[in-house]
Amino acid sequence: MQTPEGAITAVVGGVQIQVKAVPGASRDQIVGWLGDHLKIAVAAPPEAGKANKAVCRLLADALGIRTSDVQIAAGFTAPRKRLLIKGLSAEDVRERLRNR
Repeated sequence: MQTPEGAITAVVGGVQIQVKAVPGASRDQIVGWLGDHLKIAVAAPPEAGKANKAVCRLLADALGIRTSDVQIAAGFTAPRKRLLIKGLSAEDVRERLRNR
């Protein structure tokens, strides 16, 4: 999966990635790149943070890291979000997404 320019950036404390969350899907999956956002579909509903937790869990599993190392940095109630990933470099994230 080729990463668009600017979709993954190194920041203080980790790496940020732009995500388009699609709650209420038939199954959890990383769909692919939608412009400069990684489209992630989750079955969880968009209520009480359930979809946000499912997005973080799915991305953490795909990257091979703990769920606690993936946090919503911006866009808690919006479909377009910015996630903070701790413990990996921007290149590590690109490589792990490319190889999944």
